[in-house]
Amino acid sequence: MRREPVTGPMARWQRWRWVLADVMAAGAPGEVPVGAPEAVAGAPREVQPLPGAVVVEGARYWLFNGLRATLYRDDAEGYFLNLNSPSPCFWVFWRTDDAQLIDGEPMAVPQIATLSYHDAGRWLDAQEKVDQVPASPEVVEWLQAFVAEHHHIEPKRRKRPDSFKPLTDRFGQPARVSTGKVGPRHSGGESR
Repeated sequence: MRREPVTGPMARWQRWRWVLADVMAAGAPGEVPVGAPEAVAGAPREVQPLPGAVVVEGARYWLFNGLRATLYRDDAEGYFLNLNSPSPCFWVFWRTDDAQLIDGEPMAVPQIATLSYHDAGRWLDAQEKVDQVPASPEVVEWLQAFVAEHHHIEPKRRKRPDSFKPLTDRFGQPARVSTGKVGPRHSGGESR
């Protein structure tokens, strides 16, 4: 996460803002990270920006360990939609934590990382803070393999409008509609 100074008129109300800087894999996609517990989860620590990353003047960078992007078979469509977007990405849902302060202000703490378009949409619908960053080519390959194995496109079954369905009586037999009009305004009709 990157904490950067806000410039312009908005700086009167908010001096700093939090932005998702990047998602880094602890191992190869699909692997469970192995090693010391602090490498898997732990307190956030301040780090230097990665080489080639966007560097913002006055910004500070924080690394959060322990988030895991897990793929679920029942959400294969959400991953499929992500892969078919112009730039497949990670979405990270985060909240500010009043218990962790930096210069007297709450720290942004990532809660969940996902590759599912559906998860991100639900969080955004709930007005949560969600940022996205492009996924690495290795993660995209891993996601493509998962989607190829588990996602099956359902054939579209358009509901036929009732006006085009054949008429049936209450017993399910085809009904006949008579066009023979009877009445004073129609020829051949009797008047009373």
